[in-house]
Amino acid sequence: MGYGSYSYEAHEAMTKARKDLPQQEVFQQRACHPKMDPHGVKFRESRDSAAHPNSLSVVMALDVTGSMGNIPEILARQTLPSFMKDLMEAGIPDPQVMFMAVGDAYMDRAPLQAGQFESSEQQMDQWLTWMFLERGGGNNPGETYELGMYFAAEHTSMDCFEKRGKKGYFFMTGDEPAFPHVKKEHIEKLIGTQQPRDVPMEDVVSRLDRTFHPFFLIPDQRRRGRCEAFWRGYMGDRVICMDDAADTCDVAAALVALTERAVPNVAAVAQRLLAAGKSKERVDGIVRALEPWAKVLQRAA
Repeated sequence: MGYGSYSYEAHEAMTKARKDLPQQEVFQQRACHPKMDPHGVKFRESRDSAAHPNSLSVVMALDVTGSMGNIPEILARQTLPSFMKDLMEAGIPDPQVMFMAVGDAYMDRAPLQAGQFESSEQQMDQWLTWMFLERGGGNNPGETYELGMYFAAEHTSMDCFEKRGKKGYFFMTGDEPAFPHVKKEHIEKLIGTQQPRDVPMEDVVSRLDRTFHPFFLIPDQRRRGRCEAFWRGYMGDRVICMDDAADTCDVAAALVALTERAVPNVAAVAQRLLAAGKSKERVDGIVRALEPWAKVLQRAA
């Protein structure tokens, strides 16, 4: 729902305390956590409150298949506090973050997991570490990212959009294509709503774009060749190719800040990151990932 206050210091201490713990101690789920089961969920809600009167909804939909499960670990051990700090320092005071886990509905036991929108570091961290890192997937031609996109489009309710007409932000991490349709059977089995037919991917992206700024984040240059062309066919310039999976939070925060015009340009993002202690090499990689989208925003302006 997005209630509670946020403390960067407490969040940073939380991540540092588990930095060297084994993965199975940080992510202890061996099946989908009952509270992250999307079956029967009408809406995940992001609401304004007295403490957060201008909520801005952010969905982090993380691929947890075998090749991608390291990103949730990086967030939980290192980078999620910097994501929140970067947004707040850019003048976005009330971000509310919801975590989703996506996999392969043709292969996995828990191919869709959905948390709640949260504002406090404790609740945010709770949903993140409640993820079941199944590390599944298979030898079929993709992962069912389209199912996660469908859930976000059809099963979220956000005050930022409903009260102020401001879209939320949807970030999907991945390194494979999706499938061309959301299968009727997957929606009914995993979400529990009746669906008359399969939903084409084009419709899913269009529905998602109605309430979110959607982005697909490819973790590194090595893997962009496997999926970039597919995703550009559906999402165009909102496909972001990073240099390193560790940059996920910095890139996502900068995409929000740039799109909201909370920072003027990529140079300002780079300056902020350098001042925060990021290495020049890492900042240069983040800038490379951001520059194509920044040019889109410049043309629009």
